[in-house]
Parts: sequence; C-alpha cells; structure tokens
Amino acid sequence: MEVKTDRRIAKTREAIFQAFISLIGEKNFESITINEIADRANVNRGTIYFHYSDKYDLLDKCMEEYLSKMSTVSTATGQDGETVDLLESSLMPIIRYFQEHHAFYLSMLSNQGIPSFRKRMLEIVTASIATHVDMEDQNQGYSKELVTQFMASAFVGVIEWWILSEMSQPPEEISTQLWGLLKRNQVIR
Repeated sequence: MEVKTDRRIAKTREAIFQAFISLIGEKNFESITINEIADRANVNRGTIYFHYSDKYDLLDKCMEEYLSKMSTVSTATGQDGETVDLLESSLMPIIRYFQEHHAFYLSMLSNQGIPSFRKRMLEIVTASIATHVDMEDQNQGYSKELVTQFMASAFVGVIEWWILSEMSQPPEEISTQLWGLLKRNQVIR
C-alpha cells in the first residue's frame, strides 16, 4: 500500500525547493546558506533540517526529483498497461518538459558550483540513447559506446545551449531539428 505524503509536508518541501532554486539562479551554490533558504521559503532552519541533512542533501534530492521526471516524461503507459517509449514518435514531450521547468534547468546549468548536475543529466541521456541507437547501416563499424557518447553529449549540449540562450528558438523547431539529427544518426528509427 502506497503511503501518501501529508499536503502540508509536500507544500513545505515545494517551498524549500523553490527557494533553493531561486537562490541558485542568483548566486553560487557554495555561498548559499541554510538561513537564506529558510528565509526565502518562509520556514525556520529546523524545518529544513527536518527534511534534509544539509544543503548538499537538498541539492541531491532536488536534482534527483527533476532528473527523474526528465527520464519518465519520455515514457507513457499504454491502454494495455505496457510502457510506451515516446521517443519512438516525438521529442516534443521532453522538449516541453524542459520548457516548463526552464527556471530549474537554467539555474542548475548556469551555476558553476554544480558541475555534478550536467554529469548526472548526461548519464541519464546516455542510458536512454544506448537503448535506441541502431548500429546497422551508417553506424556499422563504429563502436556503440562511442556513438552513444557522441549523440548523448550532442543532445545534452543542444538542450543546455537552448536553455542558456533563454530558449531562443521555439520548442517545436528544437524538437523537429533534434529529431532529424537523431534519426539521421540512427539513434531513432
């Protein structure tokens, strides 16, 4: 049986997350204090320590939640209960996800104190691409690991550029262009 989280606890955690994310957008992670997070979230220090052991734990949980959502947004459950990989039809759900959570990804990717975020994001994308890459035809003769790393780095690099450039191109264009590049390089069929 699934245990439900009390709404007050969920609201408090969300307030802490939002305060933390806004502070990361303003200053280097290392200079952020628990007091600043508490003030911004309108809670006391003890409340933060009740939910998180320190700001590093808060950072880890924040990254875990958003990156987990990122990886699940590309799948859905079909009518028969089977998992459907949305990457077989469109990148639009994941591009929309990045658009909806722009503030978080902008803060995490632009903050020099958090290099581990990009690394973890790249690991998730690499795992996904590894399951999709087709090693026949034009990829034949290349190392699957090399092709996977190349395409994952390119995908994360394009998303990072798009987010840091304040989404200078419409999501539909990014989705279409990335889809074409992934298809051309046999990552998707």
